[in-house]
Amino acid sequence: MTHVVPRSDLADTVMARLVVAYPAAGDADRAAKAAAYMKGVAPFLGIPAPERRNLSRTVLAGTPRPDEADCTAVALRCWSLPEREYHYFAADYLRRHADRCSSGFLPVARRLVTTVPWWDTVDALAAHVVGPLVAADPALGAVMDEWIDDEDMWVVRTALLHQLRYRAATDSGRLFDHCHRRAGHPDFFVRKAIGWALREYARTDPDAVRQFVDGAGDRLSPLSVREALKHL
Repeated sequence: MTHVVPRSDLADTVMARLVVAYPAAGDADRAAKAAAYMKGVAPFLGIPAPERRNLSRTVLAGTPRPDEADCTAVALRCWSLPEREYHYFAADYLRRHADRCSSGFLPVARRLVTTVPWWDTVDALAAHVVGPLVAADPALGAVMDEWIDDEDMWVVRTALLHQLRYRAATDSGRLFDHCHRRAGHPDFFVRKAIGWALREYARTDPDAVRQFVDGAGDRLSPLSVREALKHL
């Protein structure tokens, strides 16, 4: 699905600063190592994370809080650039301002999840953007019930991880149902996400997680079980 980039003076300001500040701090050797570590999913500028965050603060200095159109414009414009650090900037920006976005932002989040997807951006979007959107509008839980059956493994991973930071507010029925439905998924990243989601919820309700894992028997992969029970 194609999304039109909204007009946004704020995005114009942010992007004009960003495309100057980030490349100036790049390092070719570090960029090559980062791209290799991320299996070549995208080129990198080669900016260490602490320096990147400092640069981001400089880029955003004096800018107002965005509205949803601003968030959409910044995110889509960053994602249209090849280097991964721009995607990180957008993910961080959305995390900071997720409360400025309505349920109508979810299709944009899905586009980001499925564009140049890898765990580094998908996990940030799942836990810190999609998760808050669903928490703010519980009706979106039904969309997560659709995403869990999606053919795109990154959409599935997002559905599994969207409650990662919910703690006591976790809908355990939905979590366990999602894990059960995708327990036999062939991809490592989905099986790992099942275990991670269960392990995180085990911090809140360890008995429920033990009971679910025991009841699942051989349906859960050894990887999912190992991750789920790591701290139990």
